[in-house]
Order: sequence, then C-alpha cells, then structure tokens
Amino acid sequence: MGEPIVVVPVGSCEQHGPHLPLDTDTVVATALADALARVRDDVVVAPPLAVTASGEHQGFPGTLSVGTEIMAGTITELARSADWASGVVFVNGHGGNVTAMQRAAEVFAVERRRVLVWWPRFDDADPHAGHTETSLMLHLDPERVDLDAAVAGPIPSLPDLVRHGVRPLSETGVLGDPTTASAADGRALFDDLVEQLRSAVADWADT
Repeated sequence: MGEPIVVVPVGSCEQHGPHLPLDTDTVVATALADALARVRDDVVVAPPLAVTASGEHQGFPGTLSVGTEIMAGTITELARSADWASGVVFVNGHGGNVTAMQRAAEVFAVERRRVLVWWPRFDDADPHAGHTETSLMLHLDPERVDLDAAVAGPIPSLPDLVRHGVRPLSETGVLGDPTTASAADGRALFDDLVEQLRSAVADWADT
C-alpha cells in the first residue's frame, strides 16, 4: 500500500436537547469514518475534531464553539500538515461547520490540494436532535439516548435559524420530533450515509 488517505471526523460539542449527548455529531462522524475504513484498506482514521463551530447553540449549557473563522483555519492547516498522505477527507457531522468547510475547500482548490470535504445529504430530515439524529444514535450508541426525556420541538425556517440561533426558537434545543425515532430507522439512515460517503470517496480518489 502507498501513502494512505487520512480521514478526519468532524463533530461538535453542543446541546442536543435533553435526550442526546453533547458529542452526538462526533459519534456519527466517527462512526461513518470507521465504516469507510472497513471498506477501504487505504484509509486511516484520525482523531476527531470535537469542538467546532457551534455558535448557533450559544446559551445552552455544555455547548463549546470556536467560531467559523477559526474552524476554517483549523481545517486548512490540518490538511496542509498531512502532505505526507495521498489525500485528506473531512467527514462532517455538524451542519454548523459547513460554511467553514466551504471556505477551506476554496483554499484547497487554489492550492491544488487533494482534499475532500464531505457532509451527509438527507432527502427528508429534521434540523437538530429530532427524528434523524435520535434514530442514528439509537442505532450507534443506544445506551446514551434517554427517550423518556425526548420532547418534540419546532422546525423553523433556515433564515430564522441563521438570524436568531436555536435558543430563541426552542427552549429545549430540539428542532424536530425525536419521539418518533427508532433504531431501525437509524440503521437504514446510517447505511445510506455510508454508501454516500463510500461513493463520494471512490469518485474523488479516482480523479
């Protein structure tokens, strides 16, 4: 085997309602990276980035954030430091990181670095700590899910979420309905995401 592909899970440390752990996004991103490593023998999984851009969750206990500018710089410098690898793949599990990753991707394009920034695409998903994330966690780490504490929350428009953040829109921090979640749905969602990631990396690696 030649130089490996370094896969970096990118999560967050932020509230996920009263029923999910703070590191939910990190758990999902790491599980996806590990699943990729099981189907590609040229992949090594790096430690996750666990404190990232979570400013939209400001005001909730447990949330830690470094902001978008610092996050973009961190991703950029991390990829630059891995010039010994054949490429770097960032597997993002937190929507609040997308802007930072897009900014970093622009730098990578100018510098002609072999870097893929990837995040899940869902056809029908609630925004935060709802059916989607709760189902994924029931599949991946069920002992850390407290369904008895789960409550449904609103699903605001994206402009309202960007303008106001989560706290003014949902006292619990939940955006969606976790009470409908199931491990079976989580497994189906996870399998679909693994295939999305596998396909994206295969296409990128072949270019």
